[in-house]
Amino acid sequence: MSHLFDAIVSAHQQLRPQVRVTPLERSVLLSQRLGCEVFLKCDHLQPTGSFKFRGASNKLRLLSEEQRQRGVIAASSGNHGQAMALAGKLMGVEVKVYAPETAAAIKLDTIRALGAQVELVAGDALNAEQAGEKAAQEQGKVYVSPYNDEQVIAGQGTCGMELVEQQPDLDAVFVAVGGGGYISGIGSVLQQLSPKTQLIACWPENATSMYSALEAGHIFPVEEQDTLSDGTAGGVEPGTITFPLCQQLIDRKVLVSETEIKQAMRQIAVSDRWIIEGAAGVALAAAIKLAPEFQGKKVAVVLCGKNIVLEKYLKAIADENH
Repeated sequence: MSHLFDAIVSAHQQLRPQVRVTPLERSVLLSQRLGCEVFLKCDHLQPTGSFKFRGASNKLRLLSEEQRQRGVIAASSGNHGQAMALAGKLMGVEVKVYAPETAAAIKLDTIRALGAQVELVAGDALNAEQAGEKAAQEQGKVYVSPYNDEQVIAGQGTCGMELVEQQPDLDAVFVAVGGGGYISGIGSVLQQLSPKTQLIACWPENATSMYSALEAGHIFPVEEQDTLSDGTAGGVEPGTITFPLCQQLIDRKVLVSETEIKQAMRQIAVSDRWIIEGAAGVALAAAIKLAPEFQGKKVAVVLCGKNIVLEKYLKAIADENH
């Protein structure tokens, strides 16, 4: 664990200014409404609109010269692919992204516009990951997993370093979980530098792959329903290094409904004028849900991204369920 923490500290120093130190803003209206001090960690303001740019940049920074020359392969339903594409462009590394056919066209167009090639794969995100890994092996290229990679996790962990520097006495941090790379990085920092801060992991009820694995004590295929939180959806790779990290680092697990996600997305648009994607809505919804337990306390909600198709966003915040 301390090895990962050291890697995060190093990334925190080396990745600037390419990777931004994003603001941690106190939300006046949310704090007033919820009765606790609510701080928004604005990682949706990272280049490409999500935290994934942290891990992608760190991974490419650490490639050998030969690996850089060969180019890399990634798999993504959107944010990781966009992050890899821009990091590759900025750092002179050719990137090919394997994506599920179901990924939003605008996200794939963005990946291409950022200079990466896109290879479409039938099935879900897990199928795309497996196809990408296979191609990388065959072509002798480095495969960059969205979460099952210590150097990627170390990049994501730089968000935790910023949190601790920006607000040293947080009582809780809420993070949405997909593959577990982001929360593993943030949690590794909190464990070392702010052990009294509760790390609260958040999932949509409709997509609980890592949640179910943690409950069962092992990874297994989980049937998932549609969710607004497409960024956290999809199966978890068997044997992923994030699983034991999540087991060690997460203090509490929370599930939220699609209605609660929509309400949270609408609420932050009203209170703070931010457009956030479903995954960020998951973390905020969990914080809203647990607010009664944190009266007068300081909580940070990690806004992991803003990449949501406009029509989908407008439908979510207009939904009659709120």
